[in-house]
Amino acid sequence: MDVNRWHNLMLALGVGANQDTFQRLIASYSEPHRYYHTARHIDACLTYLDQVRQLANYPAEIEIALWFHDAIYKPRATMNELDSANWCRDFLIANHIGQPVVERVHQLIMITCHNAAPVSEDEKLLVDIDLAILGAPANIYWQFEDNVRKEYKWVPGFIFRAKRKAILLGFLLRARIYHHEYFFHKLELQARANLQAAIERL
Repeated sequence: MDVNRWHNLMLALGVGANQDTFQRLIASYSEPHRYYHTARHIDACLTYLDQVRQLANYPAEIEIALWFHDAIYKPRATMNELDSANWCRDFLIANHIGQPVVERVHQLIMITCHNAAPVSEDEKLLVDIDLAILGAPANIYWQFEDNVRKEYKWVPGFIFRAKRKAILLGFLLRARIYHHEYFFHKLELQARANLQAAIERL
């Protein structure tokens, strides 16, 4: 999470440096209970965004949504996405960003709940970026699975395995994991291989 990148994003949005919010985000992504949902995840998402920026309708909106989408992350909570989206909404409103932008960014973050199909092209790009880890090379994917388990280390093994298997199977049973053609062609096959192997390991 590079401060220069943050400042460039603030310029793109037409607002001030907001250094205090940058520091708050760094602190959030550095919380000790995080193993996967860290600054490294955000950096990976931003790297993917750079690859598809030209495909986005509002790339700055996708970027600010990525910065905030896991800003609130409590493994025992059920409203992390909403809390993160609301924080971002409040930040945008405080910086006098127009209501249409605020609403689009809020929806971009909420789509990372992964319980509804994305509609707009920007929603498709963002949700696929968030799920890009599923299509990572096997060694990186296994580290992801290990880190997820660490974030839920308080859950008994037999319960975690059952819940995790259900989640992974839910993705595997979809007609397609990735909604945007770019990510579908780039990551779909590897993601399905990773998910199948993870389910078998559980």
